[in-house]
Amino acid sequence: MALKTIRLDWFSNVRNDLLAGLVVALALIPEAIAFSIIAGVDPKVGLYASFMIATVIAFVGGRPGMISAATGAMALLMVTLVKNHGLEYLLAATVLTGVLQIIAGWLRLGSLMRFVSRSVITGFVNALAILIFLAQIPEIALANTIGLGMIAGGLGIIYLFPYLTKSIPSPLVCIVALSGIAIWLGLDVRTVGDMGALPDSLPFFAWPNVPLTWETLQIILPVSLTLTAVGLLESMMTATIVDDLTDTSSNKNRECQGQGIANIAAGLVGGMAGCAMIGQSVINVKSGGRGRLSTLAAGVLLLTMILLLGDWVARIPMAALVAVMIMVSIGTFSWSSVTGLRTHPMSSSIVMVSTVIVVVATHDLAKGVLVGVLLSGFFFANKVGKLLYVGTSTTDEGRAREYQVVGQVFFASADRFIASFDYKEVIERVRIDVSRAHFWDITAINALDKVVVKFRREGTDVEVLGMNQASATMVDRFALHDKSDGVELLGAH
Repeated sequence: MALKTIRLDWFSNVRNDLLAGLVVALALIPEAIAFSIIAGVDPKVGLYASFMIATVIAFVGGRPGMISAATGAMALLMVTLVKNHGLEYLLAATVLTGVLQIIAGWLRLGSLMRFVSRSVITGFVNALAILIFLAQIPEIALANTIGLGMIAGGLGIIYLFPYLTKSIPSPLVCIVALSGIAIWLGLDVRTVGDMGALPDSLPFFAWPNVPLTWETLQIILPVSLTLTAVGLLESMMTATIVDDLTDTSSNKNRECQGQGIANIAAGLVGGMAGCAMIGQSVINVKSGGRGRLSTLAAGVLLLTMILLLGDWVARIPMAALVAVMIMVSIGTFSWSSVTGLRTHPMSSSIVMVSTVIVVVATHDLAKGVLVGVLLSGFFFANKVGKLLYVGTSTTDEGRAREYQVVGQVFFASADRFIASFDYKEVIERVRIDVSRAHFWDITAINALDKVVVKFRREGTDVEVLGMNQASATMVDRFALHDKSDGVELLGAH
């Protein structure tokens, strides 16, 4: 079984994985440089991180075919730490981030993804597609007429070349073709080399040069906690998206631990913390990458091209990479979610649109997903709360009344539960049948308390029938009324 898994993950798609890895590596170079600039560190910090994270995650990650490297979302969180304390504290925070992510995987926090609704994931995807496109606007604005023409030509190659053949990824053809034209004709366009100097040496092991003191921990822990949360959130969401694109499953908890191991490795070779990248992951999948080999190839080819072909890589026109990223943006956006706004439930549409708005407005993926999850929980609780039904009938020749409670009693339905009883009716005895109901929380128990107390104030005996074991346990622990005085609680028969 293990050999079969290894063969499937590594050697079932060798040619396409290697070609896709090459495309991703080319796209990673300017991104890693840009993210380094955002964080306020030397370009080699982002490039070394992208190489190490992609290489390590290929072996230890839980989602074959997903690309992890230095990212903009993580870079934004590092700015203040780098400005106030310097690079070495960032490297220490990166190592601590890795440790925290390994603990998160050990605690199986990846399983929490099941609480993220499809509407939130769709909003997350759409927001990232918009952010990817917006990130290209400054480059488009800096481009001259020739550069704009090359971007248009690159998009033409990307979308038309597959009609000739799909054996070679069209984004790779776009990059090679536009680079060749720019070099051959000596065109005056922005290139990768204009983004920053490329490193000329291999990364080397170095423990962060910070004092191992309580003060250091106080400085880096808040940053590491934030990096851990954002990194795992983006990685888990990206893994879910790649699951959908490839119609395969992933091990989210293993991915958490893999991200941790990769970040520790990055921090120990002078790299910044990173996580999964939806843009590059989509490029990889669209280019035919499916296995771990594509991720490994992306990392290894990234460093190889920088060290051996640095002069040539520096001459790649940014217009080619902008065209690739625009393709990613268009391909990532869920266009069906726009047409579905009229047909989908209003609550789902609100969750999706709210997630998009918050992410785009704040450029913070965590805030957008948090808003989406909270709204999803609110709408779900409201919907379930409305399913509560309380029927009634008289018994014992009109001397007693029986209420039949059906549904879930919790914080969202507690008020409806209390309002369903007629406390002023002159009657000797009330039976409340809860055999088809469940009391979920302290609010529900408090609601039962109020019902019992209201009836007792009117001199009516109360009998609660059919309570299941879990609800009875909650009542025994948290109910305030005296269950031995005027009220009898009977379990299910």
